[in-house]
Amino acid sequence: MTGILLVDKPQGITSHDVVDRIRAAAGIRRVGHTGTLDPAATGLLILCLGKATRLSEHFTQLDKAYEGVMRMGVITDSYDLDGKRIEERPEDWPRPDTLLPKLSVETIQAACDAFKGDIEQIPPMVSAVKVGGERLYKKARKGEVVERKPRPVTIEEFKVLSYQAPDAHMRIRCTSGTYVRSLCHDVGQALQCGATLASLRRTLVGKHDVKDAAPVDYFQGEADVAEKLLPMGAVLDLPKVILKPSARDAVATGNTLYPADVRTECPVREGWVQLKDGNDELLALGQVESTAMGVQIHPKRVFI
Repeated sequence: MTGILLVDKPQGITSHDVVDRIRAAAGIRRVGHTGTLDPAATGLLILCLGKATRLSEHFTQLDKAYEGVMRMGVITDSYDLDGKRIEERPEDWPRPDTLLPKLSVETIQAACDAFKGDIEQIPPMVSAVKVGGERLYKKARKGEVVERKPRPVTIEEFKVLSYQAPDAHMRIRCTSGTYVRSLCHDVGQALQCGATLASLRRTLVGKHDVKDAAPVDYFQGEADVAEKLLPMGAVLDLPKVILKPSARDAVATGNTLYPADVRTECPVREGWVQLKDGNDELLALGQVESTAMGVQIHPKRVFI
């Protein structure tokens, strides 16, 4: 059984729990996810089955979209409600005798706008990032606080949809590796009232929408998995090259492909491409190289 499965993860279980359930339903061990969701988060989890596990890196780096709730007036050590509460401030913060603007959709949006575009983000202490060979959350459990290197991310959208104290409903589109809870914390610091992530739902991974995903409980056996399984050749946002039948053996053995081996001209001069036959079957993923002799394609992930 080989392909891609779109699963709508419920709250309260880990991403690995979802993998275990699909392994049991499909009757195979070779199942992996392409980017974790925290236990408290819900939404789209993309699983790779069988040979498709070799595609996982091409999903982990895709842009993501989320909808969630940012709770104003609460500060925690993990930047979400699962962490230890450090401070709570009244819902009517800021107080009337301060110069800070009263919280509203407009004032919260203004703070969010400052984090749009290309920014650097410091991972929270309660995270799976490794520092000195140890996960940060393990250091945090021991009461340690260590310096973390900022990471570049891009926030394409940070929209406040509504605000009813103390909760601001938001929508975010961002690059892979973005910590939404860190964004909430930083907005709270900017507004001087504090904020933490109260709930989160992942709605998009690349072109894949949670609306097309099935809940975990749907998958009770092999037939259920097979019904929802997407073929490898239909799931990637990579340019494709159609090969001549004579090139199949070269692909199978990992040999370099030349312009004479392709039926359609390679659309890119570098990067990854899908190598397909005339029936749109995915034969391999290849990396393109431009040389003085023209474009060459090196098969890297071979599926035949």
